[in-house]
Amino acid sequence: MAGTLYLVPTPIGNLGDISRRAAQVLGEVDLIAAEDTRVTLKLLSHLGLKKPMVSYYRHNTDQAGEQLLERLLAGEDVALVTDAGTPAVSDPGEALVALCAQHGVEVTALPGPCALVTALSVSGLPTARFTFEGFLPMNKKNRRAQLEGLAAEERTMIFYEAPHKLLATLADLRETFGSQRRISLCRELTKLHEEVVRTTLGEAAERYESQSPRGEFVLVVEGAAPREEERASLEEALEQVEALCGQGLSRKDAVKQTAKALGLSRNELYAAAVK
Repeated sequence: MAGTLYLVPTPIGNLGDISRRAAQVLGEVDLIAAEDTRVTLKLLSHLGLKKPMVSYYRHNTDQAGEQLLERLLAGEDVALVTDAGTPAVSDPGEALVALCAQHGVEVTALPGPCALVTALSVSGLPTARFTFEGFLPMNKKNRRAQLEGLAAEERTMIFYEAPHKLLATLADLRETFGSQRRISLCRELTKLHEEVVRTTLGEAAERYESQSPRGEFVLVVEGAAPREEERASLEEALEQVEALCGQGLSRKDAVKQTAKALGLSRNELYAAAVK
């Protein structure tokens, strides 16, 4: 019988955020697959655990993934952890989960720390609908192309960013979305120097031009204002009805088709059409 792959979230800063269940699973599995075994070793030491570990990171997903799959199929239970947060979310662990799904290996995800949810909840921006964009491309052209594709996005947008790329990203965000768009910059979440700055893109770009950004950032950006739908005028709708009638449709069918296409009231349009 195959083993189980456990996705175990780890603290994004404060070690006190590790859950009892996460600690229990780490203590019971046969093997831990870690993004950086040195980082995970500190967590295990904090928990008083000693466990065999293997490295699983972005540049060895193919080879390490196949090896982990073999061990899972042989009946071993494996815990997958990233350096901080929830595995498989903007993380190479997604490839291992997909591999397990393809081979019928059970995957169990534990709830726990996640930087994007933590930042969103404290941002002060709308939280009902959002889109997570992860890390933007390093290449300026590709980064701008991705942002331009989000220019009309009405949902709150969440990005991860490293400190050495923050200035360039803020400049591109400001140019694409406008200087008055609101943003919350969440830095070093749950750590000693945690900071949440709620401001506009214009002010954020100016602020960090005079500072040296430190620590990992989660950027929560306000979505675009809802677009007002342009409703066709009654005169335009009647012209379309007459055109359809000229093509052989009955007036009733022409009204029905036009009203549906233009988002107008069928009864109102029909009443106007028969006058």
